[in-house]
Amino acid sequence: MRLGGLKRSRCLWSQHEDFIDMNLSPLWVDALTDGGIEAVHWSTIGDPAATDRVIMSYAQTHCYVVFTNDLDFGTLLAIAKSQLPSVVQVRNQ
Repeated sequence: MRLGGLKRSRCLWSQHEDFIDMNLSPLWVDALTDGGIEAVHWSTIGDPAATDRVIMSYAQTHCYVVFTNDLDFGTLLAIAKSQLPSVVQVRNQ
């Protein structure tokens, strides 16, 4: 479950949904959903040309976990010294 449009300063782990970044195939949504994890591909909820900062802001506001293989997301999180949103970085071939 995710928090929909509610804005909270802190998201509860049990109230999140993953979104798959543009650099990963939408097929990841099915793989995560089949494993019991709610997921959506960024292309279905946001502008495919959005900057990483816009994506991170959206994820934080809407309690999403960013699932990506882009190294920039972890860097943005560290630079902002923020605890949210969570970023899961995968390496695949």
